[in-house]
Amino acid sequence: MLAAITLTGFVAGCAVGPDFQRPLAPILRGYTKEPLPAHPSTADVEAGGPAQYLKSGMDVPGQWWALFHSQSLNALIEQALKDNPDLKAAQAALRIARENDYAQQGAYYPSIAANLSLSRQKTPIASITTNAASGASVYSLITPEVNVSYVPDVFGLNRRTVESLQAQEEYQRFQIEATYLTLMSNLVATAIQEASMREQIVATQRIINIESEQLDLMRRQYGLGAIAEANVVAQEATLAQAQAGLPLLQKQLAQQRDMLAALVGHFPSEEPAEKFELSGLELPKELPLSLPSQLVEQRPDVRAAEAQLHAASAEIGVAIANRLPNITLSADYGGTATAISDLFASGTGFWVAAGSLTQPIFQGGTLLHRQRAAEAAYNQAAEQYRSVVITAFQNVADVLHAIQSDDETMKATAKSASTANRSLEIAQQQMKLGGISYLAMLNAEQIYQQALINLAQARANRYADTVALFQALGGGWWNRSDVPGFLASHISN
Repeated sequence: MLAAITLTGFVAGCAVGPDFQRPLAPILRGYTKEPLPAHPSTADVEAGGPAQYLKSGMDVPGQWWALFHSQSLNALIEQALKDNPDLKAAQAALRIARENDYAQQGAYYPSIAANLSLSRQKTPIASITTNAASGASVYSLITPEVNVSYVPDVFGLNRRTVESLQAQEEYQRFQIEATYLTLMSNLVATAIQEASMREQIVATQRIINIESEQLDLMRRQYGLGAIAEANVVAQEATLAQAQAGLPLLQKQLAQQRDMLAALVGHFPSEEPAEKFELSGLELPKELPLSLPSQLVEQRPDVRAAEAQLHAASAEIGVAIANRLPNITLSADYGGTATAISDLFASGTGFWVAAGSLTQPIFQGGTLLHRQRAAEAAYNQAAEQYRSVVITAFQNVADVLHAIQSDDETMKATAKSASTANRSLEIAQQQMKLGGISYLAMLNAEQIYQQALINLAQARANRYADTVALFQALGGGWWNRSDVPGFLASHISN
């Protein structure tokens, strides 16, 4: 039997079905039709953070969120790494895939089983000669045996099955990376949104204070007969409108806090102690911009789609191998006796060596159609992979356009806020002197209020789109050294 196993080992030099070839990276010169400037911001905008510069070919840091220089943010991410249930679920899914892979690899080796059967039986008097040793009609029978079976992988059925399972393991590994990246990006984006809400609340409260002071002034003027009551009522309505916007912002802030708690794996009543303001976050000056040829290597979703394509390719080989002959080799060795002491006596042993070959002849078209289904599944996976790649490049292009737009918007918004503030100050002075109408004063207040809100939103957008760029480029998982050992041991290009 050993000679047969050795022979089939040499025969099993190839596996049927296609050998997987990794898809080539798209040959592109850039992410956008028109080249983007290396430094989308041409001037430092004091109100919105420093100018940012794109550095083509710059690698993405593994801990990219550290570039915001926030200890509170770093602490929050550490909590999420320990407690987030989605990350733990992804880790468990990887363990499942790995154990399934190991289980299938066991089919490479012979299967050995030991069996011991004990029986007590009575033989009819007419056939009492069957128990020649004792001549008794009632006796015990003891039969120990060892069975060895082996299925040579002649056409690569097991190898293709293992290949498919290993590809599925690879898929789950990159699902961990995708889950990790999504978690980190959502945490940082939520912290930025919380900071934006706080800044908008401060701006709204500032407007409420200004309009409250203005209402007090107008009430005194009305008491002196300098203005009409309608002007006072209009100002009261304006103040009420500003006050009505405050609870909405406070609700959104509370919801951001709830989201942060959920992301770190806590209940809303266990919200983290860390709080965020835009003044406590630094905007990174240098932004990485990976080469287009590198993006498919860096994006976890692209790598996961590639693993699914690999699994689909291996399944074609599995379907083809199932249509070919299947060889099984087996051997049994044991003994039979009526007493344990007689098991090793002469004449009680037995052995059997056998081989079988099974060739499917007619299955009603089942095996053929399964092969065709596997080929169609591969085509489906190939198109899904292409779709994921296109989406990845779209994400990067969208973020680059957003960053360029953010800088222009920030400069315009900052200038608008500064001008509106100066306009309001002049209008207030003129209103005290009776030099302008109430409508002009009201217009200046409304313009300034909106300018402050726009400024807070523009600042937050710069931070948020910076986060989106790191996410779109893959998050630097290949450079990460801060993750638990379980994750770090499964990171490779």
